[in-house]
Amino acid sequence: MKKRNLYLGCLLISISGAIQAQSSFTLEQCKELTLKNNYEIRKSELQLKGAEQSRKEAFTNYFPVVSATGTAMNASAGTMNMEMMGTTLSLMKNGVLGGVTATQPVFAGGNIVNGNKLAKVGVEAQRYQLDLSEDEILLQTEQSYYQIVSLQEKLRTLDQLDAMLQHLRRDVENSFKAGLITQNDVLKVKLKQNELASNRLSVENGLDITKKLLCQHMGTDPSGFSITYDSLWMESPANLLVNHAEVLSARNEYKLLDKNVEANNLQLKIKQGEFLPKVAVGAGYMYHNLTDVNTDFGVVFATVSIPISAWWGGSHAIKKQKINQQVAMNDRQNKSEQLLIQMQQALNDMEESYKQVKLAEEAVAEATENLRLNEDYYKAGTVTLTDLLDAQSFLQQTRDRYTESITVYRFKRSNYLQVTGRY
Repeated sequence: MKKRNLYLGCLLISISGAIQAQSSFTLEQCKELTLKNNYEIRKSELQLKGAEQSRKEAFTNYFPVVSATGTAMNASAGTMNMEMMGTTLSLMKNGVLGGVTATQPVFAGGNIVNGNKLAKVGVEAQRYQLDLSEDEILLQTEQSYYQIVSLQEKLRTLDQLDAMLQHLRRDVENSFKAGLITQNDVLKVKLKQNELASNRLSVENGLDITKKLLCQHMGTDPSGFSITYDSLWMESPANLLVNHAEVLSARNEYKLLDKNVEANNLQLKIKQGEFLPKVAVGAGYMYHNLTDVNTDFGVVFATVSIPISAWWGGSHAIKKQKINQQVAMNDRQNKSEQLLIQMQQALNDMEESYKQVKLAEEAVAEATENLRLNEDYYKAGTVTLTDLLDAQSFLQQTRDRYTESITVYRFKRSNYLQVTGRY
């Protein structure tokens, strides 16, 4: 819900019309469309609306219960006979009777109050569940987005290598025509170009499928879809560290565990209330003409209901609910510890992926220098064409690893923010 307010409140009015017409999206626009259109989020929103209706339904229990009844009869003979002065009077052969009553609960064992509290807890829990669904869905959006970034960067690397190979092919073909090298060297370059073309097909197919999956996730048309990004900037993990114990209560998972304990406490009170006396007052209006005389009258009444034999089985039902209450408390403690471990694991993954980026960055610099040297050596005739092609392949591999490591880090970073309640 917080994410929805953030994105929709700031972006929807200003850019929703433009988004429908455009086909190139930033990460923030992808997230905004996901919040608006994703089926899983819609499902959670409907479940929240259902919980709100349950709360409103529970509130109606505070009001009187009004009922009306009506009966018409026509018997073959009078249903009441009286002997009077040697004459038999037959009464209540036909007629109508009806009435309206209103009953107001005065004391229901606390079940009305506790039932309303439980319904309110249900709404709050569903809101946390919606927030959790939004977190998870947005995290999936970001993961798909950076997968597309990674594949597009790989295509960019392939374009650069393809340009190198085209230039190299012209050189070796000229050298072959001049009789300086054999045709075998020309074939080596052609084979490398074919290998590059094969890699391009794989990357393009992967890119196409990933885009379609993201579009389905966002609820938008995949035709002409593309993403835009300025750079693969990375923030140091040191700037993101927090005290995990302090932020535990900010996690939606922990809030749901808290609400589960609260719900079980209320369910215990409701179960206990089922075996307490019930008091109600009421009033009514009655009418009948069964004695061939129109008769109507008002009535007020009070009722007290005391369950006696129900306590025999009720005591066991209460004990069972107390056990459920303890289970909920134990579950909260157990899963809280697991959440802390999850946060530490997410931190370790983020720090490890950051180090992998730095290693990959160094490898790219070394591979770039290695290619430059091999190009110079090849021109000087001190290395073979195979050495030069190997240097180009090594640069491609290191660039791909670098791109992959950055996108992995961005995802691990977002995952750490999510599990520490800051996404």
